[in-house]
Amino acid sequence: MEQKKKNLGFNIIKNDPTDGHGGFGVGALSLENVSPVIIDIEAGEAFVDMGAMHARSVVEKGIKFTPNREDVPNGKPYWLVWVTIDRKAEGSYYAGVTACEMTVDREARRGYKSLPEHVNRMDKSLKRHIIVEHMDEKSKKVLADFLKNHDMEMWNRSSEELKKGLLVEN
Repeated sequence: MEQKKKNLGFNIIKNDPTDGHGGFGVGALSLENVSPVIIDIEAGEAFVDMGAMHARSVVEKGIKFTPNREDVPNGKPYWLVWVTIDRKAEGSYYAGVTACEMTVDREARRGYKSLPEHVNRMDKSLKRHIIVEHMDEKSKKVLADFLKNHDMEMWNRSSEELKKGLLVEN
């Protein structure tokens, strides 16, 4: 019997598949240092949901998705934000942060998202890109507050690009 457990924190553990000896797999990107953060735009809340790694987050479960926004006229808006954590000499930091949109009409069991965009943005996050400029102001603040509250030191070590992108001083 599979046990379900809630993961509220970031997935920061990074296993080295080569155990430090080099060889096959060296330099390959690992999915173990990326975490999906979902922002409920209307509620102004953010939470980590590891199920989003496989499109099985709480928000996505039981929803049939379409790539056509107009098919979901009453969809509730969400952001799926891929947050990649990396380490530098001073410690861990938010290295890649990329946001994608998603709408869900729970009653109709339909939703809109662009799967290629979600996959590409996860890849961009893993490659240390910051793509947040298209987010609404309220959601940028929710995300900035969430990242700060998770770990202020990690926030402080993060790039100016991220802080400016979320329109946050320090």
